[in-house]
Amino acid sequence: MRPAPVYRAPRWLPGGHLQTIWSARVARHHVDPAVPPRFRRERWTTPDGDFVDADWREDATPLPGDAPLLVLFHGLEGNRDSQYVQSFADLARRRGWGFVLPHFRGCSGELNLAPRAYHSGDHAEIGWMLDQVRARHAGPLHAVGVSLGGNALLRWAEEQGDAAGAVLRSLAAVCSPIDLAAGGHALGRGLARRIYTPMFLRTMKPKALAKLAQHPGLFDRERLLAAQTLHAFDDVFTAPLHGFRDADDYWARASAKPALADIRLPSLLVHALNDPFVPAASLPRTPPPGGHVRLWQAGTGGHVGFADGAFPGHVLTLPAQVLDWLAAPA
Repeated sequence: MRPAPVYRAPRWLPGGHLQTIWSARVARHHVDPAVPPRFRRERWTTPDGDFVDADWREDATPLPGDAPLLVLFHGLEGNRDSQYVQSFADLARRRGWGFVLPHFRGCSGELNLAPRAYHSGDHAEIGWMLDQVRARHAGPLHAVGVSLGGNALLRWAEEQGDAAGAVLRSLAAVCSPIDLAAGGHALGRGLARRIYTPMFLRTMKPKALAKLAQHPGLFDRERLLAAQTLHAFDDVFTAPLHGFRDADDYWARASAKPALADIRLPSLLVHALNDPFVPAASLPRTPPPGGHVRLWQAGTGGHVGFADGAFPGHVLTLPAQVLDWLAAPA
């Protein structure tokens, strides 16, 4: 029986917003801060002539070829410097697992080439990335998707059905907005709109404008400049570039929540009920039929936060427990 994670926020760190921001900006991300993970970059050419950059953790002593490997899919505008990437890479190393982070297009520090970017339901891209990893590693594969990456990973598992188990042993989605409309609207109002939406748009808009310079006429520049919410941004950029009618169509068709019962491999959904990005009311209350999906919903933790320990804290407890769950027998 796979053990359920256990988490309770420390008393000195109250509230979902503070737990979110503190974990990303202040809390320790490595077991030994003096020895952070090191990475080796590999560029993969996509079928449409674009590229994806994958960062493999470098180890002083090479691991056996049949060692387990953790594949991590990052969240919106994430990269290898994100706190959860650092902590999962470090903890995977300490248990003898390999680690690779395939960056979504445009997130590795260099603008991608094609007239597209990435999105929350990009299950075909997830499948192609997993195929690249499978071709390079003989041992068992486990995957973690964080926030946007978790929703896309779940969509891949839903689309694959029984075939997913031939690729992955298990997966976990951490703080994933499986109801994209609920999550998007949560980020479009109140304090979340003032704190997080500008943070995302600060990098997303320049990337979109650079994409427009690459491919003139791709979208309406003035509409993009006027966008003040993720819904408005997705309506002018993300949705039409990836084959959706508009933002509402994208959010509806890309959400993992409606098809969770189609998943056929051990899957853990981790959420905090005070996540400012993912409203608690949007989460399923009971596991879907089939017995393959386990829900774990902590009362606290924020969005990809889960800081622990004495002040100023660390973000190692929950990733360690997720890895324990992934490795446990079904």
